[in-house]
Amino acid sequence: MPQSSAQVTAAEISRIAGVTRATVSNWRRRHEDFPTPSGGTDSSPLYDLEAVRAWLAARGHVSAATPAEELRTTLRLRAQSGGSDGSGASEGLLLLVLAAAGRSPEELAAVMESPDADLVAQAQRDATTAADAVPGAVPVRFGAGDAAVLRALYACVRDEGGQAALGVLAERELEDSAASGAYLTPAPLADLIARLIPGSASSVLDPACGGGTLLAAAARRGARALYGQDNLPVQALRTAVSLTLTAPEAEVTVRAADSLRADAFPDLLVDAVLCNPPYGVRDWGHDELAYDPRWAYGVPPRAESELAWVQHALAHLAPGGYAALLLPPATAGRASGRRVRAELVRSGVLRAVIALPVGASVPLHVGLQVWVLQRPEPGGPARKSVLFVDTAADAVTDTTAGGRGGAAVTGRTRSGGRSASLDWEAITAHAVGAWQAYTRNPDAFEGEPGVAHAVGVVDLLDDVVDLTPARLVRASRAEVDPAELSAEVEAARRGLVGAARSLERAAGRERWSAAGASPREWRTATVSDLARGGALTLLRTVPEGVRSRADGDGSGRRGMRPETARAVLTGSDIMRGSIPTGDPAELPGHTAPVIAVGDVLIRAIASADGPMSRVAGEEEAGALLGLHVHLFRPDPKRLDAWFLAGFLGAEENIAGASTGSTVLTVSPGRLRVPLLPLEEQRRYGEAFRHVHALRAEARRATLLAEETARLLAGGLTGGQLLPAREAAKGDAVRGRGDDSPH
Repeated sequence: MPQSSAQVTAAEISRIAGVTRATVSNWRRRHEDFPTPSGGTDSSPLYDLEAVRAWLAARGHVSAATPAEELRTTLRLRAQSGGSDGSGASEGLLLLVLAAAGRSPEELAAVMESPDADLVAQAQRDATTAADAVPGAVPVRFGAGDAAVLRALYACVRDEGGQAALGVLAERELEDSAASGAYLTPAPLADLIARLIPGSASSVLDPACGGGTLLAAAARRGARALYGQDNLPVQALRTAVSLTLTAPEAEVTVRAADSLRADAFPDLLVDAVLCNPPYGVRDWGHDELAYDPRWAYGVPPRAESELAWVQHALAHLAPGGYAALLLPPATAGRASGRRVRAELVRSGVLRAVIALPVGASVPLHVGLQVWVLQRPEPGGPARKSVLFVDTAADAVTDTTAGGRGGAAVTGRTRSGGRSASLDWEAITAHAVGAWQAYTRNPDAFEGEPGVAHAVGVVDLLDDVVDLTPARLVRASRAEVDPAELSAEVEAARRGLVGAARSLERAAGRERWSAAGASPREWRTATVSDLARGGALTLLRTVPEGVRSRADGDGSGRRGMRPETARAVLTGSDIMRGSIPTGDPAELPGHTAPVIAVGDVLIRAIASADGPMSRVAGEEEAGALLGLHVHLFRPDPKRLDAWFLAGFLGAEENIAGASTGSTVLTVSPGRLRVPLLPLEEQRRYGEAFRHVHALRAEARRATLLAEETARLLAGGLTGGQLLPAREAAKGDAVRGRGDDSPH
């Protein structure tokens, strides 16, 4: 039956098939039945996408591209060809995700196989029905030119779930709208912010909701009335659909408008407000809103849009309600905002300021802060202090347990790098733990030196009203017991000496020799080829009830059972070399494979930070596979696990199998593996195992060196430690040159 199809280049064909461009060129020359060009030019021909897929399928080539990648490609090709002949198609696709997510995989497959006219008609009915369930959504109309995109969208929802499809659609719409500053709040940060709201908030507002991450976090904590507003219509609609999918039992209301200039909920009072507002916006309506009743704590200066968002949040709180906002550090100390900050402190509205490590969220080079505020209750208790917490020291930690890289590194290690790996478990523990202890009894709160400290209101109301946590928490370091710190430094020093010896032993074992006058060459096969031949099985985490084409019969897959799985292995765990640290709650509605000893694990997002691959050992066995990790289960009679991990994680291999511009996504089927005898594989595997051990020992020694230096420097400057007189004298003598006066 005739169906509309996009046109693809030879490069697109190579990506779809998981082969090189040279292979596609060979196919064109050697196979007379290869699809003839349907457009383009002689030097850059275009091919009918459906014809190419049919040709590949006839030869057993299963697409190496994920359904999300195929949807992204189809959207791009549609835009290049002039778009749809329908009206409102972009909004309709977002709504269609909601309708498609409610269908079974079998129903979606039937719709996808319909003729173009029937497919478009069904999609239009689905989107119109979904519009009735989303407040503010408008009816849409699809055209015949949308058929290819509709098929790709249905396939993405069927195989990867509605949230994956929503992400691709919103990504494309944001590109088309040329919007800047639109990004998702990371899920661990959203969960942290939601946990800072005491009790169980039933109604929650996010006046700058973006993709809805904060509202989704509130829903996971029991919120049943979710209100959102965003200046970008595509973000507002995306949030409405996303929340309807993730929290079907909640009442969802999301509207598109500028929250400061055109508040869509002027009379709404809620239990909590969560917000990650835009930063550094000067054109936020300062002049036209000068007499706005929301400015109960002072008119925000033109350069202080963040303080306008703070007061907007407070205006929507019921008495006693809490707000948590993610703000840039300048908000805490900029001179122009001093008067508003002073009033927030004086009135007892500001309850806590929590400093986050660099890299917690965009902008990644800035250490952001979370402000926790509470609207006063009539006759409520007077607030005598404000809590300050500094979690910036949790940027990089080694959660290594016995067996992987040696003994665990204790303590906290600083890192100011943009690419620092964040230990969200430690960040959340410090922030939420200190906040909960403080709220139980603010007057008796003792704090933790160098981490958390309660400062009296009177002490904060000076000429600058600087609310920077690092400055205020630093003063609490003098409370550390000298003997306790000295013992901690000694323990860190001994650990560092042991790590240095282990690193020396690991670096001293020779596991290589020169290949000769030229590098060795070998024949290779793609992972797709190896999977089809049964040499390995490729597994991934997918939405519940969906089976990936790469999973075969689902061997090794089990239902997600958090009570039996220790944790979730994430891409960050592979990068850091840590044991699995992810929370099973991060995989709602997904079926995750259970990791077994000998599985090869590859990060799905390519980066130069840390290793890309790992072989699962006893520490990982029983853990669940994270969303951004590929699992390769080799047949031990045909493939050595460490050999496979070494070549799959090679820099040039990852680069050749990655797509994208800013974020590089690894297509697992395109990774290539040398075809070598098993005995030779094992020799390479042993060498790769040694490289892994060397990297782990180096990482452990580096972390221990940083920790020891931090403790020593803090103890010397804080007055708890004294330099040895003999060492100081000896160093002074050694520091003089031969011609120094005696």
